[in-house]
Amino acid sequence: MFCNLDGAALADYAAIGVETSFARGTTLFNEGGRSNGVFVICTGQVKLFCTSKEGKTLILKIAMPGDVLGLGAVISGSAYEVTGETLEPTQIKSIPRDDFLSFLEKHGEGSLHAAKALSDDYKAAFFDARRLALSCSSAGRLAGVLLDWGKTAATCGKFEMRFTMALTHEELANIVGSSRETVTRMLSRFKKEELIQMRGSSILILAPERLERLAV
Repeated sequence: MFCNLDGAALADYAAIGVETSFARGTTLFNEGGRSNGVFVICTGQVKLFCTSKEGKTLILKIAMPGDVLGLGAVISGSAYEVTGETLEPTQIKSIPRDDFLSFLEKHGEGSLHAAKALSDDYKAAFFDARRLALSCSSAGRLAGVLLDWGKTAATCGKFEMRFTMALTHEELANIVGSSRETVTRMLSRFKKEELIQMRGSSILILAPERLERLAV
């Protein structure tokens, strides 16, 4: 998100924080924990989820390269709203809270980038809630999720809507609001109808327009 800053702002951004490689399954921060800093995803994927007192888990988002995690909590001075866990080997730039806030105070351009990121998060949450509430079928909800991930992959410098499915079918069902069996059946259907191509954990969107019609 901050990599396209200009001049001094980009230099100051590069000077703060540290880049670290994390293995799959590493917890970056915990729901309810003190917000000590933000985490910028350079490569890899991070699962964001919350957990009820009974231990039930709700996956809210799969964060991709360019996403800034913990942004709202750091700016508001509140606790992290979710837990962040890596889904694959992931490169993260960690920036301490005070350094990040000082950077935003010094560079208005950086503050605008942060505001846009928060706005994008709000819109994404709205559309996710709308999809879960108004989509009448599991197929429609699954189509919407796959399209979102495909579009994100396409904006990360790729020439096609291809992404790595780092979730299990059970976890994907959690996002879609369905059962594991239904998700497995729908993926097989999408593949048979040539809406998607699946090779191992790699998924390529073949017919985005048809998936869009399903997701409406």
